[in-house]
Amino acid sequence: MEAPIEIPPPPSDPTPADATLIHHPPHPVVYTFLFAPFGAVYGYVAVALAYVASAKGMSVEHTALLVATVIFPHVWKFFWSPVVDTTLTRKTWYLIAVSLCSSGVLAMSLIPLTTENLFSLQAVIFVSSLAVTFLGMSVEGLVAHATPPAQRGRVGGWLQAGNLGGSGLGGGAGLFMASHLPSLWMAGAAIACIFMCCSSLLIFVPESPRSSAYSDPISIITEVARDLWNTFKSRAGMLCAALCFLPMCTAAAQAVLSQAKVAGKWNVDADTVAIINGTLNGIISVFGCLAGGEICARLSPRRVYAASGLLLATIAFVMAIAPFKPWAYDFFLLAYAFAGGISYASFTGFVLDAIGKGAAATKYNAFASLSNAPITYMGLILAAVFAHYGAVKMLLTESVVSASSLFILIAIAYALRTSRPVPQPT
Repeated sequence: MEAPIEIPPPPSDPTPADATLIHHPPHPVVYTFLFAPFGAVYGYVAVALAYVASAKGMSVEHTALLVATVIFPHVWKFFWSPVVDTTLTRKTWYLIAVSLCSSGVLAMSLIPLTTENLFSLQAVIFVSSLAVTFLGMSVEGLVAHATPPAQRGRVGGWLQAGNLGGSGLGGGAGLFMASHLPSLWMAGAAIACIFMCCSSLLIFVPESPRSSAYSDPISIITEVARDLWNTFKSRAGMLCAALCFLPMCTAAAQAVLSQAKVAGKWNVDADTVAIINGTLNGIISVFGCLAGGEICARLSPRRVYAASGLLLATIAFVMAIAPFKPWAYDFFLLAYAFAGGISYASFTGFVLDAIGKGAAATKYNAFASLSNAPITYMGLILAAVFAHYGAVKMLLTESVVSASSLFILIAIAYALRTSRPVPQPT
């Protein structure tokens, strides 16, 4: 599941013409639909494609590899995040990206889901996910330009709804159509058409013009790299990086539980997976985000994030020892979704505390990239554990790893707190 989104500040003070646009921003729901493809590509691969591939005989480990592929570009996206700011207009980047995403979803639906075609599937999924990173950055830039500072928190919530709701759309609606239409390509074509319809809402959003601050790409990238390094070497930055990289809030078992061979252990069919791990997952995640935001307004976001990791570990443990019945699958998957929403909200909070204001978009993407790394490798690990030891040990593995990560985090926080400050040059 992709890390949550923050609204970076505009690259410079708005000109009078820009200020007029900011005084009349579009309704935030426009950004929800513009951002929906961002989550939908992941949802389509992780839920719809994963279930159908598993049902057609592809191994759980190979299916998990497809899910890891869709996450992989998000681990490295901070390397190319300045490109969207320094080259084409953001609307142009959006149209390029959404076209590639639409074509990619259709292409991956046309390729037979067999082990022999694994490399071809991975290639198409990788390109689609790479395009999604540019789509996300372009929307963030448009929002930063058109949204008054006082409204960024509210608009950020609508963006998050697009991310998580889009995941539910791609996963739930995608799997439902894949299960009831004559061919998988029809489901892919329908999702692709929805993506292009989302792009039509660009007409309601003012373009974000490139300012003079971005006239020299080399200078701005150098400055961004310097600012990023200063953030990472600070104590807050190091703790933030540890929070991101430790596998304590991955909820990686969700993607594995979407596969037909795994869901079958709970006697769950495709329609149930589509509803529970698709549509309802997106809705419940949004409520979890709202609840997490309210909690973070009263408590430290880092503590809330750590607590959400412990909550996810507990859910995995209880699901492992609970009866393997359809009701248990439904209940624990929705509990996963709610706890995951809390972790998303708290993630945004503690990252914002660490990055400050300078080069916010790139620094945020750097931490978001780190947070996607454990989601990738934990998905592969859990799939391997299921293939060799079964569902119970898979869930217990996630629980133990998450809980252990919390203790490691406490040790890192204590070490950073007790370390002597580094003398600054005079």
